[in-house]
Amino acid sequence: MAKAEKYSICLDIGGTKILGCIFNNKKEIVFRLKKKTKSGGDTSQNIEEVIISVVDELLKKSEISLKDVKAIAAGAPGVIDQQNGIVLFSPNLPWRDYDIRTPIEEHFGVPFFIGNDVNVGVLGEYKYGVGKNFKNIVGLFVGTGMGGGLILNGELYTGHMFKGAEFGHMILNEEGPRCNCGQRGCLEAFSSKQGMSDYIRQQIMRGRTTEMADSVKDTVFKSKALRNALSNGDKVAMEAVDRACHYLAIASGNLVNTFSPEIVIYGGGVIEAVGDLFMEKILAEVDKYCMPSIRSTVQFRKAALGDDSILYGALSMIEEGKKK
Repeated sequence: MAKAEKYSICLDIGGTKILGCIFNNKKEIVFRLKKKTKSGGDTSQNIEEVIISVVDELLKKSEISLKDVKAIAAGAPGVIDQQNGIVLFSPNLPWRDYDIRTPIEEHFGVPFFIGNDVNVGVLGEYKYGVGKNFKNIVGLFVGTGMGGGLILNGELYTGHMFKGAEFGHMILNEEGPRCNCGQRGCLEAFSSKQGMSDYIRQQIMRGRTTEMADSVKDTVFKSKALRNALSNGDKVAMEAVDRACHYLAIASGNLVNTFSPEIVIYGGGVIEAVGDLFMEKILAEVDKYCMPSIRSTVQFRKAALGDDSILYGALSMIEEGKKK
């Protein structure tokens, strides 16, 4: 008798949306959905309710039975105790010291795994993407913020109390713009969507015109808006990208000199939208900030899995059977 198909449910939980999918035994995505969520200020919607509702919707719409699910895994923003399934802190979501594993496992009756979203995304690229032939990897994910991930000797490194690899908060100019973390001149303050949006708003206040004015008026721009502005030769948008890539090159050089990785991987929504331009600009500068002997043994590449990096990283946590 043929062995019954067993499925894995994997989630990428963000502040404004959730990506969810179901993998089959062949590690193929057989169903996916994207669902908007309420903003982080709404404490009535907690992580438990979000996960349960999305998993229920995935099962219902895919017509896959819960008895055929072997595990659920998720990547979420914040500091996460991956061994015990506890969200210690999440900057944009109302979760503090939140034991999420227990209620999810009790509700669905299957194992549940959760980790920091960028750590999980880098793990996905290591196992199934552009990093699968390497054992030492630095990851930089450019989104609303700036996330980092680190694979050392084939293992995900999360540091003491799961607070490691916060590469977005590497200070590159102590007199630079203030970051949401409270420091000044962090990589995130220059090179994330938040940092680029702040720069564009500053230029608008100085009387300059840009087609991104509406996109950054009350929030950060959408990656598609940046792509369109660049395609139309928008000077302010290009300046924001030049500035972002300059500091990404400096940060990348520091990380290369510190860890001597085999590969530096760039992912996230911005890279998905305009990654070729970012890579061109980073590569044009990064050699200036690397020791030549170390630079000669490292590659710089875009993430191969795009929006699915975190989903594949969640799958990897299930496959390894570890509470990462």
